[in-house]
Amino acid sequence: MLIEELTYDLPESSIAQIPVEPRHDARLLDARRVGGQGAIDDRVFWELSDLLFPGDLVVVNTTKVRQARLFGIREDTGGQVELLVLEPVGGGRWEALIKPARRMRRGVRLDVAGVSVEIESDPIDGKVLVHFGGDAEQLLAERGVIPLPPYIHETLEDPGRYQTMFADRVGSAAAPTAALHFTPHVSERLMAAAIPIVKVDLHVGLDTFRPIAVNRVEEHQMHSEWFSVPESTVQAIVETRKAGGRVVAIGTTVVRSLESAAAGGVLRPSEGRTDLFITPGYPFRVVDDLVTNFHVPGSTLLAMISAFMGPGWRAVYSHAIARDYRMLSFGDAMLASRMAR
Repeated sequence: MLIEELTYDLPESSIAQIPVEPRHDARLLDARRVGGQGAIDDRVFWELSDLLFPGDLVVVNTTKVRQARLFGIREDTGGQVELLVLEPVGGGRWEALIKPARRMRRGVRLDVAGVSVEIESDPIDGKVLVHFGGDAEQLLAERGVIPLPPYIHETLEDPGRYQTMFADRVGSAAAPTAALHFTPHVSERLMAAAIPIVKVDLHVGLDTFRPIAVNRVEEHQMHSEWFSVPESTVQAIVETRKAGGRVVAIGTTVVRSLESAAAGGVLRPSEGRTDLFITPGYPFRVVDDLVTNFHVPGSTLLAMISAFMGPGWRAVYSHAIARDYRMLSFGDAMLASRMAR
């Protein structure tokens, strides 16, 4: 697949800058019939339970966004520095994005709110290894700022609005945005319709959202992310399938988790790192339906959507833009079915 096959015209005015309130009033584009040349239906997110069937199973990601953005100064020059802390790599060291990366080098020390931070590697594509002279998690919790995608220019008044109602385990650099639309009202409607909710955990890395920088998509070097699929979720999926129900993933992170846990051909309880890169032709083993937001052109997430929906994704995106759907992280959502094989 060539990168041109994952591009589309995204007007700046279509990119949502603030979230809808209440969350469940976001729009929901029902695109399940697209593969069969059926109509696209415009709905509202709280109606999700009306679009599914009793016995279906909804799977959500419980990850919580870390307050990962820190600001400090270079101890040698006094220059301002911004760190976007990504994840621990062992021995008290963390991977981080640093700005400005130019003239940054190994051995430079930063003062971040009175805590000494040493740069332990030269920057590569803006990434460095850093070592904190104290409890990094405590510093992030006390002085860190929730990171928002670079295409969001408005200030978020309530940082909790970039956390899902399921957020439980700190570890992500970005939110699993499809679940941002969930409220207790949505969950209650699903439960009342005999559609249970189960959980996985995948720590979202920023590389997920970076554009693919090579011409041939399959040559892209996929990053790895930590994920966990518990035994209770696997058992619920097995029972759902036996009863004829469908597995509905809330977001691409859930798809990646479940398909990684089934990479050996059989879905098993799993925990570890995955570098699974889903592109057209991928044989989906677990997920039947997908609720997801609209994604950045040329991204790995759009490659997954193309693999899941087939070429019909273009008609869906064109419909969404023509009907003034709000795009990307704070935007609206769609419901899609796996393309028939």
